[in-house]
Amino acid sequence: MKETACLFDLDGVVLNTEHQYSEFWGEICREYLGDWQICLKIKGNTLGFIMDNFFGGIKDKHDEILAKLKSFEEEMSLEYIPGAREFLEELKLKGIKTCIVTSSNAKKMEFVCKKHAEFNELFNFILTEEDFSKSKPDPEPYLLAAEKCGCKPENCLVFEDSFNGLKSGRSAGCKVIGLATTNSRQSIIELADLTADDFTELDFEILQEMVGIPPKIDGLEGFLPPAQDSNPC
Repeated sequence: MKETACLFDLDGVVLNTEHQYSEFWGEICREYLGDWQICLKIKGNTLGFIMDNFFGGIKDKHDEILAKLKSFEEEMSLEYIPGAREFLEELKLKGIKTCIVTSSNAKKMEFVCKKHAEFNELFNFILTEEDFSKSKPDPEPYLLAAEKCGCKPENCLVFEDSFNGLKSGRSAGCKVIGLATTNSRQSIIELADLTADDFTELDFEILQEMVGIPPKIDGLEGFLPPAQDSNPC
């Protein structure tokens, strides 16, 4: 039986947080770099990459910026993207392996999991910044996720919203679904095999058509429980 998996970015895909980060980094870029528009280039990168490549010239301010980020993340809203939780619950019932592939670090994920304890049941694996040697748009994050799930990249579906994330999934050889939660549908259409405004436009039958997922007996055959050693929750 073909092994398939669904691989999800976190911010702007599972959780409706990307616009909050845009406001935060826009203000940080304005305050420390004098140009808020620099924040537009930050999306989809790991925190380490952001600090080294965008704030490398003001290393004496790194602790100050990171302290502001920590305070911001502790107060931010962590609501689901419309339809995301229901979509994930359906994948679990259908026995499809799932993995979060986020540029956020493990500390951020620990905080998220405290507010969303159900992540431990919804995802088989959670990969964070610490798991990668290269950041999106490099294919490494999604190649590693496919390996963790025991699947070939071509049998995986990637759900992304950022340009870097979409490029990462595509260069890894996965099928890519672009969510227009952060960027316009028109701007991401060339980087995705399918686009949608959110998960309310997607269903399991669409996934079956894209990667040829075989039907499961009673919708439960082959489900693997979450792998605790790879899940910060």
